[in-house]
Amino acid sequence: MESPIKQRPPLAPSAFRRKLTVEVQKKLQKALDIPAQRGDLLRELFTDVALEVDSRAQERLYGSSDNLSGAEVPTTANNICPSLCFYEIFAQHYAEVPEDGKAILPLFLQLWSQSFASQIFALLFYRWLFEIPREDSEGFLRYSTAFVEGASNIFWIDLQSNVRRFFSLFNYTLEQVLMDPDRLTRVPKQARQDLILLISRYFLYYESAKRLETFLQRFPQVPNVLLAPADIFVTELTDQLQKVKVELVLLHYLNSMKALKGMELRATTSTRLKTALYSFTAPGGPMYPTRPVRHAAWETLDVLFPIGRHSRLLISLFFRLLHPYYWPVSAWNFITTTITAFYVRIYTMFFDFLDFVLQIFERVIGIRHAAPRDLRTHD
Repeated sequence: MESPIKQRPPLAPSAFRRKLTVEVQKKLQKALDIPAQRGDLLRELFTDVALEVDSRAQERLYGSSDNLSGAEVPTTANNICPSLCFYEIFAQHYAEVPEDGKAILPLFLQLWSQSFASQIFALLFYRWLFEIPREDSEGFLRYSTAFVEGASNIFWIDLQSNVRRFFSLFNYTLEQVLMDPDRLTRVPKQARQDLILLISRYFLYYESAKRLETFLQRFPQVPNVLLAPADIFVTELTDQLQKVKVELVLLHYLNSMKALKGMELRATTSTRLKTALYSFTAPGGPMYPTRPVRHAAWETLDVLFPIGRHSRLLISLFFRLLHPYYWPVSAWNFITTTITAFYVRIYTMFFDFLDFVLQIFERVIGIRHAAPRDLRTHD
């Protein structure tokens, strides 16, 4: 899996850049000094560092727009290039000037138990954490554990909102840490395991399903776990699927899971996957899936487990008959679906016939125009 990302150009020295870092330090110190407002201040700081950087600010930070335009940035699973956010600026700054981070790290140590503290730390120091060599193994364990906790909360915020504002953080963690054996081995074992499982849960949300096979081929070894990469990935994926409540995100996951077709799984993992998908095929509790989600789950289930497709359908119809209050909705949906399919069929046949007639007409016209020319040539 080659990294699709190039490092951004170095930040240009400027008073604006210094002002941003000083402002972060002030807000952290203020949150520490005023316990009553600590939660609001940290939430405000998190929002600030997650904001997008406008074009004027980019020129002040990188010196000129030409420097930034030449840099390649990763794209999301939908081939959308995410906007540059301030957290990327801060992460790059603290990686280039690690001395500036020493002033605020003690503040984080005193705010670990507060909401948004680990999220802010992960956004500001994700590059510093993995790029700057350090000898303090105990401190590295504390920071890496906080990073995994903060990144997990950050990715969940993206998922709940069905956006990919923090895609750069995910892509860096995947490409520059998880796929880099040298950096990954420096991460403490427990944090390394949590990091691998975290990326597995969100891989299909941020990345294209086409990259799944390559990812599993280069899947790092999970400490103290003897399962195959595919089994580890599917186990985390099914756990994640049970927690998602956003319809569009569920549809994205279910459609992307078709990429699992043909992968060898243990019997228990295969059963786990089948059970997770089957839980989204029936209306009502405990998942209460919408109709599009149910249809997507059925399609994915049929793709991954084609054997037993008809028997599953019969069982589903049997249990549907046990719930008569669903009959009117099902009948109405069947009628509308049938009418729509019939209309589309007639519409397609009409235009196919019209196209056929036009082709015949063009051939006839072509023959009539060609005949006199052939006669003149003969004369």
